[in-house]
Amino acid sequence: MRGPLLAAAGEAMGGTGGPLARTIRAKLTAALQPTHLGVRDDSPRHGGPPGAETHFGVLVVSGRFTGLPLLQRHRLVHEALQAELAGPLHALQVIARTPQQWQSDPRAPPAPPCLGGSKR
Repeated sequence: MRGPLLAAAGEAMGGTGGPLARTIRAKLTAALQPTHLGVRDDSPRHGGPPGAETHFGVLVVSGRFTGLPLLQRHRLVHEALQAELAGPLHALQVIARTPQQWQSDPRAPPAPPCLGGSKR
């Protein structure tokens, strides 16, 4: 079910995206059963060729994160995306929250600025 919070997160984090974005979404859904999931393709901001799909941001809200420190939450996300991180995925911004944290602040932070890459 896609409630207003998930819809807002999806808009803030980008739409459905290309093949890698869909793979990221499917793998995180299977591994973490998120109540909210946003996948944002930041690749165009990093000067790569069109359709490169190399830089992403994810917002994952899952009950699996309850009681876990932030580092362990990130490890769960990275574990789910191990194959992608070894290949086409160059950079990944992870926002990993519990449902309680998301309920108290349902905003996705903005994408970090690009600090270089092939734009220079």
